[in-house]
Amino acid sequence: MTAQKSPAQCETKDDVRIEIDRIDQALLHLFAERHRYVTRMAEIKTDPHEARDPTRIEAVIARVRDRSLALDLDEDQAELVWRTLIDWNINYEKGIIAARRRAE
Repeated sequence: MTAQKSPAQCETKDDVRIEIDRIDQALLHLFAERHRYVTRMAEIKTDPHEARDPTRIEAVIARVRDRSLALDLDEDQAELVWRTLIDWNINYEKGIIAARRRAE
């Protein structure tokens, strides 16, 4: 495995692509870890309506926007990614909870 390069150290498109691929792999591992917690949350919740918590959602989005600014990341882009992730997780949780309730 090659050593990590900073953006400024990348001299070619291939250098940049290698680093993006490395970051994508790390993101996949983090998403997989997050997904295991979402699955556990779905196991704990008892009603599909519990999957959507608007107060919690807006608190998470506010925190993501604040942290994005601190990292010099476009906060609108970060919000879009998190809202997509949250929406997917809500639907996933609802499915798990509903399937469990049907089986009971």
